[in-house]
Amino acid sequence: MRWFFILVLVLHLTACGIAPRQSGGDILVIGDSVLAWNRTSGQDVGHVIGAALGRDVVSRAALGARLRSGGLGALGGLSIPDQLSAGPWNWVVMNGGANDLGFACGCTQCDDEIDQLIAPAAQNGAIPDLIARARATGARVLWVGYYEAPTSRSFQGCRPGLVELERRIAIYAGAKEGVYFIDAEDVLDPAVPALLASDRTHPSAAGSALIGRFIAREIATRSGG
Repeated sequence: MRWFFILVLVLHLTACGIAPRQSGGDILVIGDSVLAWNRTSGQDVGHVIGAALGRDVVSRAALGARLRSGGLGALGGLSIPDQLSAGPWNWVVMNGGANDLGFACGCTQCDDEIDQLIAPAAQNGAIPDLIARARATGARVLWVGYYEAPTSRSFQGCRPGLVELERRIAIYAGAKEGVYFIDAEDVLDPAVPALLASDRTHPSAAGSALIGRFIAREIATRSGG
């Protein structure tokens, strides 16, 4: 069943169209469906960032993408590390982790998976490795934390693990030059129905706009603009 689900996602991504691989540019967005949602209408987070800043944005974020994926996960942009194309980039905006916890441990008893993503000391793991790769292109990195989605049926039980995951990412970012953490929860209130899509998990167009403008403000501030 898991392989069937991934195959459906690959076919869906092919139908929707993934941003072509591009080597170098201004701002690259990588991650999962929170950043990719509303792309078919041109209202995804990447488009909002570009419009708000008047800068070139390439988004390779994809539905179902994971930070630690193998097999079919490497196809169709479902591996977030594989979305990081060669630089130089000025900024790389990224998120991830929810699909890892959902696939690997069903969002429960996920301590080992969290440790693989980023160790308790917040220095090693798949996430620090990915951020280090992005920094090596010359880019500054902005990690975008998840918002709360209390009525979502897709990731029930995931919140405690994601909170711990993002606590560690924030510690890592605070200790590294050119790495920043922001939390989408600071701008997206799940109690406002219009901000979430009908699945109560992903952002509506209005929700993507809020998140995108939040990211754009951070980039503008950090860029001195």
